[in-house]
Parts: sequence; C-alpha cells; structure tokens
Amino acid sequence: MMSFSWTPHRFAGGALALDVANSVVLRHDAARRIDRFAVSNQMRDFPQAAAEFCAERALFGKIVPVARENEADFIALREAIDRYFRERILTGGDDQSLAALLEAMAKVLREANPGSVAAATAHSVLRLIAMPDPERMKICGNCGWLFIDRSKNRSRAWCDMAVCGNRAKANRHYRRKKEEIP
Repeated sequence: MMSFSWTPHRFAGGALALDVANSVVLRHDAARRIDRFAVSNQMRDFPQAAAEFCAERALFGKIVPVARENEADFIALREAIDRYFRERILTGGDDQSLAALLEAMAKVLREANPGSVAAATAHSVLRLIAMPDPERMKICGNCGWLFIDRSKNRSRAWCDMAVCGNRAKANRHYRRKKEEIP
C-alpha cells in the first residue's frame, strides 16, 4: 500500500463529509481505485490535516482520530455519504439512500467520541442535507470527487482547478493538437 501526504487538494470538497467521501480516489475504476483510509496511519493522520485544510475547520476545531474499534462504522458512514450525495446529484436522491445515510450517522454518533473526526463528519453531513442550494453540489468531471461549487455563477466543473482543471484542459489541448496533425 502506498503512502502519501494530505495536501490542500485532498480537501477540495468544501465540506468535511465530502472530503471523507473523497478519501477514495477513482472510486468507480476498480483497476485504479485507491482507498486512502486502507492504510491505518493515513486514517489516523486525516484529522490533523482536516484541521489545517478542510473548508469547515473553523466549525469543528480540533478533532481526534476515530477510535480503532469504531473504524468500520466510520468507513460505513463514508460509503453512505458517497452513495447518498452522488445519487442526490445525479437523480435527486431517494428515501432509501437517505435512510441508510441517517442510520450510519446515528450509529457513529451513538458510539464515537464527541471530538472525533467521525462525529464531526456526521455533523457535516447534517449541514449538507440542509444545504439551502443543493444544486451547488457537483461531481468533478475529471476525478469523480464530490464538491461544493461556491463560484458566483455556479459554473465550476472540477473539484480543484489547479489539479483536475489543469489535467482536463491539458487533455483537451492534446486531443485538439493530435486532430490537427495530418
């Protein structure tokens, strides 16, 4: 399993719950999928990085890692977050995926330390569910991560312009140049 650094790009979701969901890279590509939390020390380092880079860091203050005995519930919450919000973006969502998300949140909130990243993530989910303009939540056109579009005209297409936006633009340029060659 590879090691990596938690950088600002890894927190491009705009909400702690989305950053947690985005800890799986290339989620829908089984051959290239990377679960950042599959490496225990990476999951343990996540709260410190979230306190530095997450858009909601001021709301949660210092958060601590998930207790080892609660890690499976935290992962279940992560998967429910991704399933519900991805479905909500694509189809408007349904009661079944919302119920599964609420059940995962309830379990985490009953068992987690109140200062843990799991509890903070559950609270972040509640804020997202109650978001006044849910159409601002999008799926990155390059990597597939979930993010909140906070641009004035709601036209953001990538989770992070510096990474995914540049990649998409470079690919488009490459394809155009390739088509020009006789």
